[in-house]
Amino acid sequence: MPLPNRVDPFGRIAAVPERGLFLGNRGGRFHRDDRTIGPRPWASRQWICCVLAFKGRRRAPLMGRGYTELFFLDEVTALAAGHRPCFECRRADATRFAAAWARAKGLSKPPSAPEMDAVLHGERLEGRGKRTWRAEAAGLPDGAMIAVGGQAFAVRGGKALPWSFGGYRTALPRPSREVDVLTPPSILAVLNQGFTPAWHPSAG
Repeated sequence: MPLPNRVDPFGRIAAVPERGLFLGNRGGRFHRDDRTIGPRPWASRQWICCVLAFKGRRRAPLMGRGYTELFFLDEVTALAAGHRPCFECRRADATRFAAAWARAKGLSKPPSAPEMDAVLHGERLEGRGKRTWRAEAAGLPDGAMIAVGGQAFAVRGGKALPWSFGGYRTALPRPSREVDVLTPPSILAVLNQGFTPAWHPSAG
């Protein structure tokens, strides 16, 4: 029976068999002893995206006494849900992310992880649900995630790639209108400054 530890672009957690390319967490443990999800699906503001393997570390069983492990199709999905690169297992990527953040916001030096987490926590949530915002699809950077009719799409070039837990489906033309955007504004700004997220191979 799959555990409830797979994250979609809306930030929701589901129990599905697919695992994806990245691991992550939300700052600690928020699952119950029976490995179901509690009423608040995060432990702190520290929502991170990690590699699946790091220095031979192993965690068994999943969703045990420690933090609640989460899995993402790819980094594009993790960013849409409001997670940032981890400074421990993905230091080079996290450093590039922070440098792009500083450029986007006109800062004199890259922000600390807690500084970024405080901003992102306000941008990704509305109450306990996903915060979205409206923007013209044509102006969004590659790697942004949008929602049309309740379906998540990743934008890449002139295309919109329908998202699923198993991978991206056949691409459609990018919408030429205003859409609901899932990726938080500060992460979009980072993408606009040249940060390139990792895509699932199904994106082509």
